[in-house]
Amino acid sequence: MKRVQASLRIKGRVQGVFFRQSAADEARRLGLAGYVRNLPDGDVEAVAEGKPASVQAFVEWCQKGPPAARVDQVQVREADAQNRFTAFDVER
Repeated sequence: MKRVQASLRIKGRVQGVFFRQSAADEARRLGLAGYVRNLPDGDVEAVAEGKPASVQAFVEWCQKGPPAARVDQVQVREADAQNRFTAFDVER
């Protein structure tokens, strides 16, 4: 089955609310590989690779985030999977 990649930039109140860990937990539950990290400007960046339906479910989850988050916008760039990830990691 074809694998896809989504690169996301999540804007809003998304740092200091367990967004990264919650996103990683969701990505792992969906069987995705990639990473999530905070950006210096207060946004969160995530890259997820896997089955198209799983990647779409992750994008939809990121549009809400964990309970304490307030997601204002999610920018998504889709591409074919690069197959460079073996797990889903939280980067510091």
